[in-house]
Amino acid sequence: MSYVFHRMPNKPLPVAVAGDGIEIVDSTGKRYIDASGGAGVSCLGHSHRRVIDAIEKQARELAYAHTSFFTTEAAEALAERLVTTAPGGIGHAYFVSGGSEAIEAALKLARQYFVEVAQPERRRFIARRQSYHGNTLGALAIGGNAWRREPFLPLLIEAHHVSPCYAYREQASGESQADYAQRLADELEHKILELGPDTVAGFVAETVVGATAGAVPPVAGYFRKIREVCDKYGVLLILDEVMCGMGRTGHLYACEDEGVSPDLLTIAKGLGAGYQPIGATLVGDRIYDAIVGGSGFFQHGHTYMGHATACAAALEVQRVIEEEHLLANVMARGEQLRAALRERLGEHSHIGDIRGRGLFVGVEFVVDRESKTPFDPRRKLAAQIKQAALARGLMVYPMGGTIDGKRGDHVLLAPPFICTADDIERIVERLCDAVDAAITAGE
Repeated sequence: MSYVFHRMPNKPLPVAVAGDGIEIVDSTGKRYIDASGGAGVSCLGHSHRRVIDAIEKQARELAYAHTSFFTTEAAEALAERLVTTAPGGIGHAYFVSGGSEAIEAALKLARQYFVEVAQPERRRFIARRQSYHGNTLGALAIGGNAWRREPFLPLLIEAHHVSPCYAYREQASGESQADYAQRLADELEHKILELGPDTVAGFVAETVVGATAGAVPPVAGYFRKIREVCDKYGVLLILDEVMCGMGRTGHLYACEDEGVSPDLLTIAKGLGAGYQPIGATLVGDRIYDAIVGGSGFFQHGHTYMGHATACAAALEVQRVIEEEHLLANVMARGEQLRAALRERLGEHSHIGDIRGRGLFVGVEFVVDRESKTPFDPRRKLAAQIKQAALARGLMVYPMGGTIDGKRGDHVLLAPPFICTADDIERIVERLCDAVDAAITAGE
């Protein structure tokens, strides 16, 4: 009997007892390749000696100091590192304990910014269908996954949603990428005008959509057009890079590929690589300056924000990524992973799309490639593939409801940045076997 309240309490789980590079070992001695980084978290794999040493050193010196009394050297050094590598206009980092908290802070910062600059009527947020921004109430409200939102709708703040940039399913036949991007930008503009431009505070989007839709990258030029619309109406652009940021796409910040700078940028997961719980909201100078020059107080906070040990761990993670040149490896291994999947699965009758950037890859499944018809949701194909993969010693991140929160299946791959070419071959081999086994079992 487990006394832990697990997210699926009726399903027994193996007991993880050790981590070794890209593998996790359970209590029976079975080893699993962590090809999803858990939930896109473990970018350095497991038991990285440098990060563990940094945690031990910080804990011996000072594990925790409340931020109403002190700052710490670890927090200051991490903030400096993040800000100096961040997109232009980002000047400060606000440290929290995870992605949902980072989004909550971003929403509150956006709201308080407009209060500070005497535009208190700006209270509305627009996001995208099939987005995921976290499970706290504010993050869930702006998230666009209907299945996750439905039980809690009476508790959620007002939020509005427009179409995602999901070329595989929503770009029209014969429509160029430029025209598709413009259509989506026009939709956002129409939504702002419908709500009233002077009431909209922010537009929230994952730069590369993660768990809910499966590593969906934007088409070229999309975010530049979105940035133009936001600027036209004084709306803040809030980019969620909790899953896709911190090197996952081959850049520290996924928006580097897009040529845009957001007003607020949220990160977590790969920031601390799972060695400590940490997230951050990176804050544009004009927002920070408005608060400093106004009330002088951000009306928000958590007990463990700026946690010294978590900041020390994240700082060492970022040093390792730079000093071991891991972003170049992310690019190389990501290209290898997508190429190998396309070679093995590209003509598979039930593979609809293989997509992603860097070591952030999604595989979407269909009954029929031509019509893109999804599998019956009752079959729970993605979950079946997860179990078939686990049986083969492979961890992948499954999701149902890819299309609209109910229909569609995909698996997400987000292996550690330290993967070798041989590791990628083993991941592809095991995944392909699992896919065939799960699909065949249901026929």
